[in-house]
Amino acid sequence: MRKDVVAGLDLGSGRITCLIGAPDADSQRMTVLGGSSAVCRGINGGVVVNIPETARAITRVVEEAEASAGKPLVTGLYLGMRGAHLQSFNNKGAFNIARTDKEITSDDVNSVVSNAKAIPISPDREIVHVVPQGFSLDRQPGVHDPLGMEASLIEVEVHMVTASTLALNNLSKAVSMAGFEVIDPVYGLLASAELLVSPEEKDLGCVLIDLGGQTVSLGVFCDGSIRYSKELSFGADLITRDLAVGLRTSYPTAEKIKIGHGVAHPSLLNGDDEIGYVGIDGRSSSSIRKRAMMDFILPRVEEIYTLIADELKRSSYADMVVSGGAILTGGGSLLRGSIEAARQILEMPVRTGTAHPDQIACDEKWLDPAYATALGLLQYSTARHWSESGHRVLGRKKPVWLRRVSSMFKELF
Repeated sequence: MRKDVVAGLDLGSGRITCLIGAPDADSQRMTVLGGSSAVCRGINGGVVVNIPETARAITRVVEEAEASAGKPLVTGLYLGMRGAHLQSFNNKGAFNIARTDKEITSDDVNSVVSNAKAIPISPDREIVHVVPQGFSLDRQPGVHDPLGMEASLIEVEVHMVTASTLALNNLSKAVSMAGFEVIDPVYGLLASAELLVSPEEKDLGCVLIDLGGQTVSLGVFCDGSIRYSKELSFGADLITRDLAVGLRTSYPTAEKIKIGHGVAHPSLLNGDDEIGYVGIDGRSSSSIRKRAMMDFILPRVEEIYTLIADELKRSSYADMVVSGGAILTGGGSLLRGSIEAARQILEMPVRTGTAHPDQIACDEKWLDPAYATALGLLQYSTARHWSESGHRVLGRKKPVWLRRVSSMFKELF
């Protein structure tokens, strides 16, 4: 059994997804071995609202992923996060090299980055990521990797992501109760961006839109790095809710109708067939025509992308992403016509964010946008695996049988 098997656990808006993979020493890329996904009512907008229910869902999803991967043991777990409790901003740092030898070392780079993040933040928040955007050497900007170069003054611009301490603690408690430990909490947007956004797009300027059920994650890239990120407290579940209310049916039925028959752009409406469905009582039958169903879907789709466009304008980066366009991913992007609707409302090129087979080895089903963050977490772990010595992997806290017994006792007492 391999000891370097890792798992990416995406705690999304209201769904948990786990993919298990192993780094390939020859190709230095991740091979996906298996995965699983399930709805979880213990999570709302990326925040845990019921720890025991979330823990049970995590246990079930990871064990199903293990079974599909043929591996009974996960040796590492990267936790993907999203939600309004995550906040980000840009900052700068500087470091003087006082040595006679002015050649920049990794310690110098670490020092300037540490200075950039040495700012007062609220005691109820924690720094999750500090992403270098670019370096300046002796006031000359445009340096991406200063190692080995010479300078007296090194400066850096960074993108910082902070999270609510309480939200992080609740996530950790749910994972711990499920019987696992976390290698790293990771902002899901940054993880998926490493997989979905090409270096050329990062240079030219683009926006990554992760359309989840209850949240939307925005990431603006230009000049080779992330410049702006934002979590918006709405998502594609609003469309499902409108359908459920309008059709007087259950939420799962409305979701099934939305994905199976709905379209997000009128140009894709083909015919006016009648769609049958079961009412909210689970027994009565009803029906609606496709054109009538569009009255529930299209206004909400327009509202969602209009709010995204408004947020881009407020970010002051809107003009920088027009050329590269938008990359649309996440489960909410599965609604047919989402690309066309986004292209019309955002007024820029839009493409679906899909991982390239050369980046990660997996079955085609895992390339679905709904798995983008979990795939990105595996890619994130690959980068750490090959770039860090003494890579620390925290394994499962308890074997399967002990974890199940512990869960039973926790529920009894």
